[in-house]
Order: sequence, then structure tokens, then C-alpha cells
Amino acid sequence: MQIAIDGPASSGKSTVAKIVATKLGFVYVDTGAMYRASTVLAQKLGLDFGDEAGILAALKHADIQFKPDQAGQKVFLNGEDITLAIRTPAITNNVSQVSALAGVRTEMVARQRQLADQGQVVMDGRDIGTTVLPTAEVKIFMVASAQERAKRRYAENTAKGIMTPLATLQAEIELRDQKDSTRAISPLKKAADAIEIDTTQLTIDEVVDTILAIVKKNM
Repeated sequence: MQIAIDGPASSGKSTVAKIVATKLGFVYVDTGAMYRASTVLAQKLGLDFGDEAGILAALKHADIQFKPDQAGQKVFLNGEDITLAIRTPAITNNVSQVSALAGVRTEMVARQRQLADQGQVVMDGRDIGTTVLPTAEVKIFMVASAQERAKRRYAENTAKGIMTPLATLQAEIELRDQKDSTRAISPLKKAADAIEIDTTQLTIDEVVDTILAIVKKNM
């Protein structure tokens, strides 16, 4: 079974997807972290975030891996732990540009499908149900107000020592929404057969239980 969970930034996709995968014993794939890792790669090499040829050439020789950790999941780029680096403002504010590059998306989608082919999977992102796994048995589209999403990101950042004002985070999220939903390649869009869940007023457990109930019906 393939479970696709899509939605805008900070709608709770990754948090929920990890828990759902754990409860079902499925593999979890954080596609957003893969694009963030690509952005970190560009930053490390001093490449312009719009340099498609340069970033794609670097990706051909880049190893992006996920490894389980007591605190969740760690992300490695060529053996280096970049778990914290991918969440810095510099990466957050530029990942939309990198992820909009056609060549980069083609490379990442191929890698994501290879991971999905290895077994039962829960994958979250922005184009999983529409592009990456269009035949997924379960498709979820998570939404929440920009204000609520900014509060969630503020709490996450504060816990990591990243102090960005709440108003700034909300403005960044709204801009990210606009970029992601209007990009030419694989824009953020709800799949026709996806079930929408508004998480604004829901707890994490409530969202997880809702998704597990949907999965049970499809098993």
C-alpha cells in the first residue's frame, strides 16, 4: 500500500506521516527534506538557487539518506548530518526556487519512486498524490490556516534555537504557499481523489486517528 499525504508548508504533514508510518509499520519518506537537502547542497557549493544545470550536476553525485533517531529522523547529505541545516531560514526561504526547477524535480521524483517501490510507504510532500504516486491507494490533503501554521513553525523553531518573529514566519508561509501553488511544474494541488483534512483545530492524535481510519477502509 502507498499512502500519499500532501499539503502546504507547516500543515503538519511530516509529523503526522511519521506517526502513521510507525503505527502501520510502513517506511516513511520525507520528500520535502529531499528538496531542502538539494538546497543545502547548492548553498554549500555557492551555486545560485536558480542554477538548474549546476544543481542537477551536483545532485548526480550526491547521496541523500534518512536515518532513524530517538528524536525522530536525521537527514544526511554525502554523510554529513544536515538535519538542523535544512530548517534554517536561508534554506526555508529558498527551497521553493530549487524545488521548482524541472531537472531537480525529475531527479527527486525518480528517487522517491524508487523508495516507494521497496515496500509499504507513507510519503508526504506537495505533489505526491498528483505526480509522484498518482495511483496511491490512500491520498490525504492536509490544510490549516496560515496563522495556525505560523504558530506551529514558531514553536518548532524555538525548540531548535531558531528565533524568527511570528509575523515574519506567517509572511514567509503565505509567500511559500503562493510560490508552491503557482509554479509551472507539479504545483501544490489537491488530487481529485484525495480526502481533505483541515487540521487547524485538530490535535496531532486526532489527525492520525482520522487517517488510520481511512487507511483501514482501504486495506
